Amino acid sequence: MNDFSVMIAMSGGVDSAVAATLLQGRGQVAGVTMRVADKKGTHFDAATRDIADAAATCKTLGIAHHVCDLSAEFRTHVTEPFIAAYEAGLTPNPCVACNKHIKFGALLDFAAKQGFSHLATGHYARIERDSTGRYLLKRAVDEGKDQTYMLYTLTQDVLARVLLPLGDLTKSEVRNIAAGAGLSAATRGDSQDICFIPDGDYAAYITAHSENPPKKGAFISPDGQVLGEHQGLIHYTIGQRKGLGIALGKPAFVLAKSVKNNTVTLGEDAALYSTRLTVRDINLIPFERLDGAITLQAKARYRQAAAPARVEQTGEDELTVEFMTPQRAVAPGQSLVLYDGDYVIGGGIIK
Repeated sequence: MNDFSVMIAMSGGVDSAVAATLLQGRGQVAGVTMRVADKKGTHFDAATRDIADAAATCKTLGIAHHVCDLSAEFRTHVTEPFIAAYEAGLTPNPCVACNKHIKFGALLDFAAKQGFSHLATGHYARIERDSTGRYLLKRAVDEGKDQTYMLYTLTQDVLARVLLPLGDLTKSEVRNIAAGAGLSAATRGDSQDICFIPDGDYAAYITAHSENPPKKGAFISPDGQVLGEHQGLIHYTIGQRKGLGIALGKPAFVLAKSVKNNTVTLGEDAALYSTRLTVRDINLIPFERLDGAITLQAKARYRQAAAPARVEQTGEDELTVEFMTPQRAVAPGQSLVLYDGDYVIGGGIIK
């Protein structure tokens, strides 16, 4: 096999199809699709269709297609922690965990075992190398499609073996390339939901897959007054207004959840804003640690605009972040990602 060889993670969609198209002719090229669903159902059926679509794309391109069963790893590192986090009152981000442990973990290992030097994906992000030889992660040209928030956990070893061919392209350019190559994926819509919960009903999924049925408890005010009955902590997220099932005569928002007391605190929107938070399980990309406080841009949610913040490393695996302006509905369990312009500095889990 050539010194350079690349296995492309293919989901059946247009992005990974175009990534494969762009890499044709660069040494040994093959496609691979993960099977992460281990039980019959909506997710399993969708995954089966994805595998068939990816295989069809590979046939059109004239490259080999592999299927890698990572259902056990996905259950261990993604779905079970997702359920446990919600039951612990947190708001997890399973896509971050999947990228860390599955796509750029187990799948990258699979590619290496098959003799491939690199793994490519259809993520919208860019990888560069600085003058010292260190790998850097950079926002995509298409800001509306940028996925660096989901990739902040990538380490130097991983970045050295990953290719992101779409980072310099816009979504419209990607679709045009697919159409020009005669790929059926050119008109396929973008996936919007978490792959293992295609209907977006997190609570129903957790109830169906957990041995701990949700317990009803009290809605309370910030001063502890009982306002009504909630249907179980997993049904609510910080900042939520709709679907509370309670009428208070004025807008009410979820301010906090207590697993210990099985309560959901409701209050006014103004109480959702905060400036200071702690981040753990950190990964830094341009350097090993932060030496002293630094001002960066920070995102506490994927769809949130980055905002200026003072960041200081206050432990081996801890950052303290203070936003210049209050941020709404910062939720423990979500990822906080740090930027310096277009470059990802790193991030971690909000505690």
